[in-house]
Amino acid sequence: MEVAIMVLSIFSIILPLYFYYYIKKQAVGTPRMAKIASFIEEGAMAYLKRQFLVLSIFVIIFSVLLAIFFSIGIALSYLLGAFLCSLASLLGMMSAVKTNVRVAHLARRGVKPAFRIAFLGGSITGFSIVGLALFGIALLYYLFKDLQLILGFSFGASSLALFAKAGGGIYTKTADISADLVGKVELGIPEDDPRNPAVIADNVGDNVGDVAGMAADLIDSYIASLIAAMILGSTIGVAETVLPLLYAAAGLLASWLAVAIIIRKDPETMMNLGTLFTCVIFAIFSSLATYLLNVSFNVYFAMLSGLTVGAIMGITTNYFTSIDRNPVRRIASSSTSGAALNILYGFSYGIMSIVPSLIGIAIATILAWNFAGVYGISMAAVGLLSIVSWVVSGDAYGPIVDNSKGIAEQSRLPKKVIEVCDRLDSIGNTTKAVTKGFAIGAAALTVLSLFSAYSELVKIEVLSLIDPLVIAGIFIGAMVPPLLSALLILAVGKNSNRMIAEIRRQFREIPGLVEGKAKPDYGKCVDIATKGALLELMPICLISILFTLGVGFLLGKAALAGYLAGSIVTGIIFALFMANSGGAWDNAKKLIESGEFGGKGSEAHKAAVIGDTVGDPFKDTAGPSLNTLITVMSLTASVFAPLISAFALL
Repeated sequence: MEVAIMVLSIFSIILPLYFYYYIKKQAVGTPRMAKIASFIEEGAMAYLKRQFLVLSIFVIIFSVLLAIFFSIGIALSYLLGAFLCSLASLLGMMSAVKTNVRVAHLARRGVKPAFRIAFLGGSITGFSIVGLALFGIALLYYLFKDLQLILGFSFGASSLALFAKAGGGIYTKTADISADLVGKVELGIPEDDPRNPAVIADNVGDNVGDVAGMAADLIDSYIASLIAAMILGSTIGVAETVLPLLYAAAGLLASWLAVAIIIRKDPETMMNLGTLFTCVIFAIFSSLATYLLNVSFNVYFAMLSGLTVGAIMGITTNYFTSIDRNPVRRIASSSTSGAALNILYGFSYGIMSIVPSLIGIAIATILAWNFAGVYGISMAAVGLLSIVSWVVSGDAYGPIVDNSKGIAEQSRLPKKVIEVCDRLDSIGNTTKAVTKGFAIGAAALTVLSLFSAYSELVKIEVLSLIDPLVIAGIFIGAMVPPLLSALLILAVGKNSNRMIAEIRRQFREIPGLVEGKAKPDYGKCVDIATKGALLELMPICLISILFTLGVGFLLGKAALAGYLAGSIVTGIIFALFMANSGGAWDNAKKLIESGEFGGKGSEAHKAAVIGDTVGDPFKDTAGPSLNTLITVMSLTASVFAPLISAFALL
């Protein structure tokens, strides 16, 4: 069975390579379009190279420590997880920077041909990351049948995912905020105006944050959910151990069928129906897998509860962030009274948005538990993440069409072409927002299953809330996600200050730049974003590991369980609040730019730009990074569980 899954996984890697070859054969358009696209590609690859160089040092050091304290097998498994996660980011980035200019060129022929190539480009990311993840897990299980060793694979992927998501988030929001504050607010020039020195860095940021970063984020949750379910399933039987892998394979097949259909249909209709279609086909395939393995259908119903909560979180995110819904319209309307009210409205709706999602998670947890105990909770996470190929394909589509619009504007293509790119971009904004909600829901159920796996590994059945060590652990754990959020937002702020100073310098010192008669130094802003992101990144990311080990070894396994529980609650709340409020602020700005409440250049527009600037690091840096943070914390606890049980001071 593992061999069949590996073959399926390899096909899932080969198919995107064919897509990549097909996309590269498409024309890139005018020489100016090709040149702008080359700037974006060079900046994106330069960032990834520097990131991998810095992170390789961390990975090597940590793998040596794992070899010393555990075994060479766990260290090698950790290295494999880190390598495949890095490879997934690289493949996603390469596909995005090759596709964007071709989408802009095909937009001359209309929406459908441009959409087809854009979504194929996004699907390269979606299918390659799932193929790599599933192949790694199936290979290790086939060779060793040692789930503690496979846990090292998940830990490696999560470590890299945290760095990729946080670093990409710092980079992209540094460029976005700086370009907006100087370009839109101070000079009143359009978003993708080629006169702005930060415009290429902004385009690069879309790729390193929303493609490479989100790909790493979701592959992390995907791997962690499968391994946690396998650990809990191993306490029941062999069939329950391998069932998560079969569900993952079923989700992969369902996603293939969805993509094959959607690229031939009307994009705006099929992007919504595609998700429903994927879920229905997956539900059919997974029921067959349950039957063939002779596993209780209670497990199947537990899995469906996770799939349902994913739909609830997607609907919730869409309601609170969609440009044609009441929350966004009210935020936009409040902008006519200034930036303060815009921020207050966005903040309040962001907090309100957590309610349906948390209730959905609570209901799914209760249902899954009643169906199949802790194993049912883990299978709920597997159910939600099994269609991740489809979800990531839609997510990666977003930055591709965003870049294509930027390339079209910077290349001064006809207005009709830019309008086609705008239409594609509006679809992409919705898919990106829904994906963030999906990623948070996935992380929530994943860490709940990891919490159960940790409890199983250290033999904790009941946590006492009158135990002072447990209470101390809860408070310390609850503190870490807000602390990391603050540090990430401060990192964006510090790096943005450096870039804003550089943009102002160029407009001040380069003769003719404001009039469009001179060329800005794009490379300088790309360099500032790259160096600053990596400089701020390392100490922030180490917190998640060091705090976890500190609580475990100083206060003991029960305190560490409390620590994980506290981090899960505040991590999910902050992630939901920041992702949804940021998305609402962004679309409130876009609504005003469409001509309502005063339109571009009005006082309401300036207020909305400020609100969007606040929301940018919320939705694209701190919020999504928390998904990976709480996963890394849970995996650190599980990997080091044997040592903590043996050597904790209390």
